[in-house]
Amino acid sequence: MTTRQSDRRNILGLGAAGLAAAATLDVRKAAAASAPESLLRKVLNRGHLIVGTGSANAPWHFEDANNKLTGMDVAMGKILAKALFGDEKKVKFVLESAAARIPNITTGKVDIVIHFMTISAQRAQLVAFSRPYYIEAVALLTRADAKAKSFDQLAALGAKAKVSILQNVGATQMVHEVLPKAEVMQIDTQANVIQALESHRADAAAVDLSNVRWLVKQAPNRYADAGKAWVKQLYGAAVRQGDPDWLLFVNTVFDVAMFSSLDGHHIYDSAFLEFFGEKTPPLKAGFPSI
Repeated sequence: MTTRQSDRRNILGLGAAGLAAAATLDVRKAAAASAPESLLRKVLNRGHLIVGTGSANAPWHFEDANNKLTGMDVAMGKILAKALFGDEKKVKFVLESAAARIPNITTGKVDIVIHFMTISAQRAQLVAFSRPYYIEAVALLTRADAKAKSFDQLAALGAKAKVSILQNVGATQMVHEVLPKAEVMQIDTQANVIQALESHRADAAAVDLSNVRWLVKQAPNRYADAGKAWVKQLYGAAVRQGDPDWLLFVNTVFDVAMFSSLDGHHIYDSAFLEFFGEKTPPLKAGFPSI
């Protein structure tokens, strides 16, 4: 048995009681255990993580009242930094446009992109995706003071219901999947989609579920969640292809943060509550549910 195999079996045999001790393993030893060409080794040796993200799309990435970058994507970057170095502050965020997400990965400008990126087969030909950390969907935002603010009430309006949505091919068909008789108002910008709701020109605004939850949390006396979500899609982080050690590490860290009570879960749970107004489901011991 090689020394590395022996060390690995010893670590695996620690069980839950020994995880805290295992977490203190020398970072240099962890780096040496990865493939020489792996980004995992490079990041550990560098001493900080470089994450590509945005800055103008709450609740995913935006600047707070103190001009500090925050959001769910930022929290996921901090989770990775804490797993790498034991310090969530050891991360540098590179602000990028949505169009720069894939180029920044393929050129090596960033170690990972965490930028509310939808996982698709087409994109997976260019980058490698992590496990999903959020399931996005189209949802209906209504006014808190409206007579028809739930989905059932909107459906009862029939042809009298008016729904605003961002102008796009297939937008009308998307709304008619759930409200087949509603009048669909295709509007030029997301801000104007919501403005149509606020000005009572629309009974509901079809926007991302994350936006609905964020707005309702920020202004519960102003907005309401109609309780309908459809056209679901997955958000994941993107890394460069051909580096299984780095991708496996990212996936492992995300799994631990989302589905255990170990390092990272406090950041994930707190961020989910802060940005979506929801508590994560309680963990159930026993058969794994990942």
